[in-house]
This record gives sequence, C-alpha cells and structure tokens, in this order.
Amino acid sequence: MVNNFQIFLKLAMLFEKHGFSLYLVGGASREFLLGEQISEFDCATDATADEMESFLIDANFVFRKYGTVTHKVDGHRFEITTLRKEAGYINYRYPDKITFVKTIGEDYVRRDFTINAIYIDARQNIYDFAGGQKDLKQKVLRMIGDPYVRLKEDPLRIIRGLRFVAKLKLTIDEDLSKAIFNTKDLLGKLNKEKILFEYKKVNKSDQSIFLALLKQYEIEILN
Repeated sequence: MVNNFQIFLKLAMLFEKHGFSLYLVGGASREFLLGEQISEFDCATDATADEMESFLIDANFVFRKYGTVTHKVDGHRFEITTLRKEAGYINYRYPDKITFVKTIGEDYVRRDFTINAIYIDARQNIYDFAGGQKDLKQKVLRMIGDPYVRLKEDPLRIIRGLRFVAKLKLTIDEDLSKAIFNTKDLLGKLNKEKILFEYKKVNKSDQSIFLALLKQYEIEILN
C-alpha cells in the first residue's frame, strides 16, 4: 500500500459516515497504481457541494456551482468534484451544461484520457470503464470517445496530453495522434495564459521530451 493512501482513507471514511462515496481519480489513482506517493489528491464523490458543506469543516466552496470543493487533510490539499455529466462546450474550454449524477459510470465519459478515468475507493476496489489500466500498463495515451470531438471541445487537452506523454513516457494512440495534427490550430483560440499555465506543469526533467513532441506536431506555444 502506498503510505499516504491512509490520508485519503481518513477522508473517505468521513464521507462514508455521512452516507457518501469518495474515489481517487485522475493523477491520484495513477500514482497509486504505479506504487508512487500520491502527490495530488484528485477525488470524485456522489455528494453535492451543499451536502459536503454539512460535514467538511473549513473547506473552500468557491467553485460549488461546478461541484468542486477543496479541503485539507493533514496538510494535504484535496480537490473533490461531484460526479457529473457535461454538454455543449463553449469558448473551446468550458461545458455549457453540467448535470450532477450519482454513478461513476456516468461520470467517466466526460474525462479526457483513459488513464485519467480510473476510480479507486477506500477499499482499493478499482473501477475502470475505459480500459485505463491496460493503457497505463502498455504505456499508451488514448482518448475517451472520438478524439476529434474531444479535442475540439477543449483544445488544451492537446497540451495536457503531451505533458502526460512526456511525464509517463507514453506512446500516443494512432487515432489521437492524427486528431492532434488536425485540431492543433484550435490552440490559437485559447487564452495564451491557459496554455502557458499548462506548460509550467511540465517537470524540468521532462521538458526535452515535451519540447520534442511540440516540434513533432508542429505546435508553437512559446512565441
């Protein structure tokens, strides 16, 4: 067991006490499966922000309308988001409609890559609707759904995806690779600060790989 999984377990037990479920997801579940310390506690829950407010003391509810709550446990920051469905992306970035749901089977389809849609509960049960574990094992980056549609919804997923490739030393699924080439111009529609913010998340040790990927796909973000 990863040592700091116990921190997640502590919070998950609090959710269960109040009748709700809490899951590791995204980078948190990836790190757990890779046997690493969890650096960012990304979580999903069937509780709404209003419901969480009744038992999460001193949590931050600024983004409650999106179902996102931030909370600290033993000095570790948790980002907890209510399970949801999304539709009608606007400005190539944000969903126009959010509907809160109760099952991870409904939530996972809104997520970008298969390796980001693995859910782990307090008992270490793994829920993987998109084949993320297989892709993680085979070191493949694959989009959930049609990659052309998903990248047009939010072109920043291109930079985010290349960051994952550089960090985890992945290969890019052929369909996704073609979609990146054919949608990369949409990055010009985005606020450049958003792109640079994503770029700043690239570890120094991964920058040479990341920059080589930008060159491969003929993407310019640093000019």
